[in-house]
Amino acid sequence: MAPAKCSVLVSLSIVLLLCFGPVCSQAQPVFACDVSSNPGLKNFSFCDPSLDVKARVDDLVARLTLQEKIGWLVHAAKGVSRLGIPSYGWWSEALHGVSDVGGGSRFTGPVPAATSFPQVILTGATFNESLFQAIGKVVSTEARAMYNVGSAGLTFWSPNVNIFRDPRWGRGQETPGEDPLLTSKYAAAYVRGLQERDDGDKTRLKVAACCKHYTAYDVDNWKGIQRYNFNAVVTQQDMDDTFQPPFKSCVLDGNVASVMCSYNQVNGKPTCGDPDLLAGVIRGEWKLNGYIVSDCDSLNEILYAQHYTQTPEEAAALAVNSGLDLNCGEFLTKHAQAAVDRGLLNETTINRAISNNFATMMRLGFFDGSPKNQLYGNLGPKDVCTPQNQELAREVARQGIVLLKNGPGSLPLSPTAIKSLAVIGPNANVNHTMIGNYEGKPCQYTSPLQGLTASVPTVYHPGCSGVSCGTAQVDAAKNVAAAADAVVMVMGSDQSIEGESLDRVSITLPGQQQLLVSQVASVSKGPVILVVMSGGGMDVQFAKDDPKITSILWVGFPGEAGGAAIADVIFGYYNPSGRLPMTWYPQSYVENVNMTDMNMRADPTRGYPGRSYRFYKGPTVFSFGYGLSYSQFDHKLVKAPTSVTMDLEEDHVCRSSTCRSIDAAGRSCKDNAAIEVHLSVKNVGRMGGAHTVLLFSSPPEVHGAPRKQLLGFEKVHLVPQGEGVVRFNVDVCKHLSLVDEKGNRKVALGEHVLHVGNLKHSLNVII
Repeated sequence: MAPAKCSVLVSLSIVLLLCFGPVCSQAQPVFACDVSSNPGLKNFSFCDPSLDVKARVDDLVARLTLQEKIGWLVHAAKGVSRLGIPSYGWWSEALHGVSDVGGGSRFTGPVPAATSFPQVILTGATFNESLFQAIGKVVSTEARAMYNVGSAGLTFWSPNVNIFRDPRWGRGQETPGEDPLLTSKYAAAYVRGLQERDDGDKTRLKVAACCKHYTAYDVDNWKGIQRYNFNAVVTQQDMDDTFQPPFKSCVLDGNVASVMCSYNQVNGKPTCGDPDLLAGVIRGEWKLNGYIVSDCDSLNEILYAQHYTQTPEEAAALAVNSGLDLNCGEFLTKHAQAAVDRGLLNETTINRAISNNFATMMRLGFFDGSPKNQLYGNLGPKDVCTPQNQELAREVARQGIVLLKNGPGSLPLSPTAIKSLAVIGPNANVNHTMIGNYEGKPCQYTSPLQGLTASVPTVYHPGCSGVSCGTAQVDAAKNVAAAADAVVMVMGSDQSIEGESLDRVSITLPGQQQLLVSQVASVSKGPVILVVMSGGGMDVQFAKDDPKITSILWVGFPGEAGGAAIADVIFGYYNPSGRLPMTWYPQSYVENVNMTDMNMRADPTRGYPGRSYRFYKGPTVFSFGYGLSYSQFDHKLVKAPTSVTMDLEEDHVCRSSTCRSIDAAGRSCKDNAAIEVHLSVKNVGRMGGAHTVLLFSSPPEVHGAPRKQLLGFEKVHLVPQGEGVVRFNVDVCKHLSLVDEKGNRKVALGEHVLHVGNLKHSLNVII
């Protein structure tokens, strides 16, 4: 989201404009059609909530001059006082809680903070679809409460649904992980949580979400290669089966109100200036009901970083003609009029763009007069940072934490047996690190040290002056550890290691962290628990192999209550059930694989190992979907067919010749070919807890098929010796299909192997 260096002053001026504008300067919400103050506005059809949205938008657009229209092509939209329309700042963020990034929302006055949930990568690790939506609902409620007191906008540019393709990507932490199905389900559920109203009115919006960054965006700044001019060379097959599905799900399943195009090019074309991607796919194929917005100053980068056009007017026209509706930045304010004057852009096209923008604001109730008289008008500061919301933040962190290693007699620690706990590491006593980026102001913090100290006496030593850990304080840390009954080492990264505009080169623990961990473990007399706080995976093979390091936990960036959640897991108040949403690769992977190589599939002819659990052929430190529990769970297959027959047309070519796959859009798929897979899950351990059930399939080896792919996931809570049934409804044409080399979706014929844990079942797809 951050603009390029050449646009910093422009961006600053925008933020200043917003912070002296209506959202920042008054304790009242910003809205149009205030008929109580100006009764004459009743005469305008666009102020009449009884009319349909299109009629109201058409009336409004017809009343505007060209300059007034251009004022609503940019995120710092200019008010039209003669029509009772105030200025409005479109840019607010809600990645994992209401944020003050962007200037559209702020934490001053009556609402100094909002609930800060874990960074999204840890939420992805919960594999809990209902939780995704519950978070969105809390965030939108707090956003509406803030809007009602003039502290927030109504349009939030979240979530980030890019695929975490490469472990070095600094913004992978903002995503739910590397899998298209998980990311798609997260995207749709979080969007529904943000947007859906409690009265069930599907035509209206609680707040407006935005899925970003469209598309194939996952290089920020790697070895000097910048996102602003990076050209992502992507095959049609990878585009359709990896990069596009989350955006498609946002629109079709989540009914998202906006999609944001990204900085980069895809196959030589800037995404914000590609009519095929914007007007063709988002608007044409997926039928977006909303607006398309640029990433901030993307149009600037088309001209100055990519040199794709010769003049600013050409860049402005290219974007709007391609389907862009809203420009984050001032580029269209400065250059749209000139583009019209030169005949590059016509007013009808501008009308289309602002109509999409205004329609979104109509659905939000912005043109319905005072929000006090609307559905959420009673919300206010009392509805932000409630005990229930803060407890949900803690619960999300607990569900996401992943237990990666656990030796005998290690976790959970007994709070009564431990008389002295050494808490060591540069992330052991942090607060702000826990909430990641695109953060707001949290209700309160519980650091790891505070969380642990609440249960047992602790002795703390940072071990390093910061996560970069240039020189580890080994001797002092060893002295603390040697005297303790157990040791918890909280290591990892922060935004100075991985973040926006900062991709990693190394995926090992930074600086001398590994040295510190190994040396401390060598002198410890009891359990040693390594807690990795990071967005991306780390090569901690040394710790996995070291018997003195008895347990490993990954906690992502766990949000405002992260320290409490970590303690809950370490002391056994909560049984961990998180699973890794991304592959943890060895350091050798990043030493041998170019980050800018967008190919997902392995290519042995050039020694390319592929990407993600779906295609990668090589060693891992920990695999996608991996995670341990304090209990053991057995799976038994209760119901699943051994074959499914696809019904073909009488004259289908595959009736007379051998086929390896059939078209997923054929008659057999229209007849809704679906199967049921039922699994019995039993907790055979001595501790109750949740269990995450992941259903995978390995398809036949056709069309460069994935090695395996996720079909579905469910969370089940079982008491000791408790048993439950998990049911999956598998749509053969949707879940078992794959994309061929030309981007066509196919159903592979032959043996598909279903996997749950160590359980395997063969399913033959026949004709």
